[in-house]
Amino acid sequence: MISKKAKYALKALKVLAREYEKGPLLISNIAESENIPKKFLEAILLELRNHGILQSQKGKGGGYYLRIPPDQVTFAKIIRIIDGPISPTLCVSLHFYGKCDDCGDEETCSLREVMVKWRDANLVVLEQNTLLDLINN
Repeated sequence: MISKKAKYALKALKVLAREYEKGPLLISNIAESENIPKKFLEAILLELRNHGILQSQKGKGGGYYLRIPPDQVTFAKIIRIIDGPISPTLCVSLHFYGKCDDCGDEETCSLREVMVKWRDANLVVLEQNTLLDLINN
């Protein structure tokens, strides 16, 4: 299950995707339109900015805006930024690999094959859906 933080990030990005190339949006406007606590949203947007998804502009007329086109921002990218690994176990993670503490040998692990299938099934959906899909549905 994705975190509430990731869900809020996707909702905020939907708003920003709708306004792509129209200028910055105030955090308060995004928070109000999607019913997201403003302070929580500030932290989320800052994290997305730090990862190159968003750009911010200070001063009058300032706010946040998408740095890259909506069709290039996948759900997988956002979930990885906000929640970390998408895979059910670290030993099958593509971007956050780690050895499982309780596993003696990955090659003979009976769970690993199922975990790979689980990861791949999720990735099919998350890699193929972008912010553009959010605003076109």
